[in-house]
Parts: sequence; C-alpha cells; structure tokens
Amino acid sequence: MKPLIILLLLPAGLVVARGASFSSNPTADAFVTTGPSGNLSANNYGSAGSISLAAPGLPQGEFPSVLQFNLGGALSSFNSIFGAGQWSIQSVTLQLNAAPANNVIFNTSAAGQFAISWMQNDSWTEGTGSPSAPGASGITFTTLQNTFIGAGDQSVGTFSFNGATSGAFTYSLGLSNGLTADVLAGENLSLRLFAVDSSASGIFNSRNFGTVANRPLLTITVVPEPGTLSLAALGFVLLGGWWSAHRRK
Repeated sequence: MKPLIILLLLPAGLVVARGASFSSNPTADAFVTTGPSGNLSANNYGSAGSISLAAPGLPQGEFPSVLQFNLGGALSSFNSIFGAGQWSIQSVTLQLNAAPANNVIFNTSAAGQFAISWMQNDSWTEGTGSPSAPGASGITFTTLQNTFIGAGDQSVGTFSFNGATSGAFTYSLGLSNGLTADVLAGENLSLRLFAVDSSASGIFNSRNFGTVANRPLLTITVVPEPGTLSLAALGFVLLGGWWSAHRRK
C-alpha cells in the first residue's frame, strides 16, 4: 500500500509545479456603431449574435465592441489550487471566432490593425437591441465615447486581423496594471476592441451565439509563486527519502 500512497501524492505536487488555467465566456458584450452618417450612434445592439470592429470612414460607419468577463470563478479556482496570494499571472488570451456579415448593417470584413484596451469603467450594460430591432437602453456609440472611455483606460495590445470570415483567432493580451488587478481581485474585466487604421473590419461571434465553443473566450494561465514551488520540491525530497529508506528495510 505504501507505493500507492506515493503515486497518489506525486500528481498533486506536479499540478502545483506546472501552473493552471481558467477559461470563461463573457457575461456581457455588445457592438456599437455610428452608422453611415452618425445616424445609429444612439442605438444599442447588445443582444446581437455578433460583435464587430471597423475603422472610421468605412461605408457602414465605425464599429467598436465591448466585452465583460466576471473573474470571480478564476480567483476561486486558483486559490483552491495554490492558496490565496500564492500564484501569479503568466498570460491572458482572448479567443475570437470570425463570422460572415449576416446583416447589411456591417461593413465587409477586411484586413487591418485593431487594438484592445482594458476599461477602467465597468458600469456599462449590454442592452437588448439587435440590428433588426435596435434598443434605446444599454451601451451605445455615444455613451461609449462620452461616458465609458476614460483617461484611466490601458492598452493591452495592437493586433493584426486578416479579414477572415471564419476560424478562431487567439490574441495574447498585455498584462497592464488594471487587467492584472482585476484578475488578482476576481473582479469584472471590461475590454474594448476598435480599429486603429483606415481599413480594418471584422465580425465575430458574440456570447449570444448558438454554439458555445464559438463564443469569445478569455483564458487566464497562472503559475505558483516561488515559495509554493519550494514547498513542492521539499515534498518530493522528503518522499524520495522516505521511499529510499523503506526500500532498504
């Protein structure tokens, strides 16, 4: 029975040594737009099956999108594995699944550059509007610009998009102070996606998309603090000594 005990203990130590990941879909997301002539700036599109980004000056207008993730589950998961305060963030990625335009409201997908920013203000609401029935409540292009974008927002990266209308794309986010603080505290994390050149245009499945696997996905990977690794290593040494001593008996 003693060798069996060792085999059961070793995997637990290995889990601590190699880190852990947690993935989640958004709890809210929405695209907003100016429309061709600014005529759609006061509309909400929070319940659409898509989010979008498009550069200013394109035929159907500018499109930014916002996504929000609740990180309470990530905090609980990492604390249960490593202990509170005993882990640090290694990486954060955002996966988006490209989609074709399913409504004339959208611009044609095209290659270009876009950026993602961490938003300091998490108080925006998704709303219930759609392209066929725009809403008057929830976030709009006007409220995004005037209320929810602030000086405290932080860039987490600029990325290239190839204009695809299908396929999954994963973007590695920079670990800004704000993003890191949200993860460590298990708070809501808001991200804004927007074009940064004159050509970028993309459409992606939203959290309301029918296939769960194709919805936006935030993945956080953490590693144990050095002190935790030292304890794991000490455990291996003690187990090794115990095993050697009993083999000699």
